Amino acid sequence: MENRIYIFDTTLRDGEQSPGCSMNIEEKLRLARQLQLLCVDVIEAGFPIASVGDFEAVKLISEKIKKCTIAALARTVKLDIDRAWEAIQGAVKSRIHLFLATSDLHLKYKLKKSREQVLQDAVWAVKYAKSLCQEVEFSCEDASRTDIDYLCTVVEATIDAGASIVNLPDTVGYAIPDEYGAMFRMVRERVPNINKAILSSHCHNDLGLAVANSIAAIQNGVRQVECTLNGIGERAGNASLEEIAMAIKTRHEKLGFKTNIDTEEIYKSSKLLSSLTGMMVQRNKAIVGANAFAHEAGIHQDGVLKSPITYEIMTPQSVGIKHTMLVLGKHSGRHALKQRYAELGYKLSDDELQHAYKLFCEIADQKKEVFDEDLEAILETGTSETEEVYHLLNIQIVSGTNLRPTATIELQQGDQTIVDSATGDGPVDASYKAIERITGVVGKLTEYSIKSVSLGHDAIGEVFVRVEFDGVQYNGRAASTDILAGSARAYLEALNRALASKKRKEGQQKK
Repeated sequence: MENRIYIFDTTLRDGEQSPGCSMNIEEKLRLARQLQLLCVDVIEAGFPIASVGDFEAVKLISEKIKKCTIAALARTVKLDIDRAWEAIQGAVKSRIHLFLATSDLHLKYKLKKSREQVLQDAVWAVKYAKSLCQEVEFSCEDASRTDIDYLCTVVEATIDAGASIVNLPDTVGYAIPDEYGAMFRMVRERVPNINKAILSSHCHNDLGLAVANSIAAIQNGVRQVECTLNGIGERAGNASLEEIAMAIKTRHEKLGFKTNIDTEEIYKSSKLLSSLTGMMVQRNKAIVGANAFAHEAGIHQDGVLKSPITYEIMTPQSVGIKHTMLVLGKHSGRHALKQRYAELGYKLSDDELQHAYKLFCEIADQKKEVFDEDLEAILETGTSETEEVYHLLNIQIVSGTNLRPTATIELQQGDQTIVDSATGDGPVDASYKAIERITGVVGKLTEYSIKSVSLGHDAIGEVFVRVEFDGVQYNGRAASTDILAGSARAYLEALNRALASKKRKEGQQKK
């Protein structure tokens, strides 16, 4: 049996269903491009029937991504299947991914159908999807709680109908590794045409066993694993792509499998997802957490200095993290900054370097030391491809226990400089109202969060906002040692994105 494991990334579909992780079309395309660099085999780009936005995102990704199979999810309904095919038919490699529940629990309470009816629906849908798209995947939703005899019947019938990939998900994260592995083993033993299809796993993390269950599935014949960056997804999330990829690579002598994942792109992929969604990774997260390659205990430090292998089972470089910390300060020049970014895995253009150096100098004037985490935050700040209609020149805040917070904002719009003031419930609210007075655009702040990205009392604060303009939500992000200035910059980034989107839509309507 082939020892290649295909990685099916569903960050843009199941992952985006995680509360607070929605992305707009441009953000989805940006992440899809990074997934292509990561060398995933399949990108599940969305659920086209769910919304016009989801359809447009899947269609755009299908047109732009050339090296990965693009999959679209669909229920076993003609309208779903037609919409999915319409979205992905422009892809170099396309797949329709059908799903239908097979457990008696779902049949009784959700579908209110008999086993015979569900089997007929599944077979019809696979045949119809196959008439449109060469590659069809069928998922038996809630497979881990499905009667094994009926599960084998459905698998055999859908393979006969044309499914070349059959996915048996642990939809609610209920299974434990030995029983999940045994399910695949029994399916392989009992289904006579199983050699005509690739078996796939899709695990949720409700009991913290998603990765362990995925590994158990691989050991029992699965050759495609469905997973997400940072393990995001419904409820407690999905199996983590980076953990699966590195488990397979690090324990190759035990597992004997391989993937096509370029593991050195893992860290950048993780950071990009966090930047786009505002869902940060906990410090102790395996592989990509801030503490994953950090050592504080003296015994550990001594061992690592003598030989990293004593306490590190993989190198940080293998996932795109540079373990060595180079301290930069206000006397460092562009060359040193460029070199450090290169060591961190970033190749900056002259314009990107100039932008990063400007922010670096502002922060270095306020901090004694600038750490790697600071440099990562600097690079993300204001580096989107969105045109900067409004640029923050100055912010002044007056606030106190017995004072009504007042903000004075100075913005640049082209060659024009505009200044105005406003009061608010707090300094951040006052600054946002001043921006609204200047721009004439009123937004609704729906999410606001701050986190420290490095150590010390002078650490950089990273601000993430989600703002609603005309019924559409836009993300903004900024990093600064001055939280109020960072808050203003983050809001302006969201505003600039909204204005760019409006301009683009107006241009399309004129065509």
